[in-house]
Amino acid sequence: GTTDFGSIDPLDEIAAVGAATGVWLHVDAAYGCGLLASRTRRHLLDGIERADSVTVDYHKSFFQPVSSSAVLVRDRRVLRRVTYHADYLNPARMVEQRIPNQVDKSLQTTRRFDALKLWLTLRVMGPDLLGDLFDEVVDRAAEAWELISEDPRFEVVTRSPLSTVVFRYLPTGPGRGLADAANLYAREALAASGAALVAGTTVDGRQFLKFTLLNPETTIDDVGHVVQLIAEHAGRYVHERSTAGLACRVG
Repeated sequence: GTTDFGSIDPLDEIAAVGAATGVWLHVDAAYGCGLLASRTRRHLLDGIERADSVTVDYHKSFFQPVSSSAVLVRDRRVLRRVTYHADYLNPARMVEQRIPNQVDKSLQTTRRFDALKLWLTLRVMGPDLLGDLFDEVVDRAAEAWELISEDPRFEVVTRSPLSTVVFRYLPTGPGRGLADAANLYAREALAASGAALVAGTTVDGRQFLKFTLLNPETTIDDVGHVVQLIAEHAGRYVHERSTAGLACRVG
């Protein structure tokens, strides 16, 4: 899925083109990979099994602490391209004795055992429960989209099949020209207050805000509270700027 909108490309169709032309197909599922464990939304990633390589970030939609990521390949032999030989790292005798070595698997010759986090989670919880948790955040995002789209103070972009909501505060009347600045101000004021952190992005050159929900314990009331805070900060900015501009014209 694309990072900003949580969009999902037609993987089967793209895979067919790649197979016909011999083009390597890489799927960036860093964020959308949680759908792989979903019992109700797994079909949204149909075709990903045809990819030559896939990126996944388990610290996103598999609820792991940072960092826990992987690049998966269809043919394990392609990983030999990152192998580097040095007598002090992976001498020939170690290869002959089949002693595992990170140099043969990664550009990082020294790293933490990050795979242990995911292994332990899967052993304790299992994939179905992880998928249920990801379904929770996707459902919550759908509720948030409904909440914001029905609020006349805001404008929302396309509805995402993942847990992303892209929106912005949209002033009415003469203040509409202050929309970009108002959303930037609201985001910064909200962070400075310590009440919440909201992501931001641009759509067609305009400033938008973004929720990417990844905590299944987040409630729609939590979302509504943050939305109200955004409206208050942005509304205050528009009011103060409009009042100041009017005073200058009168003066």
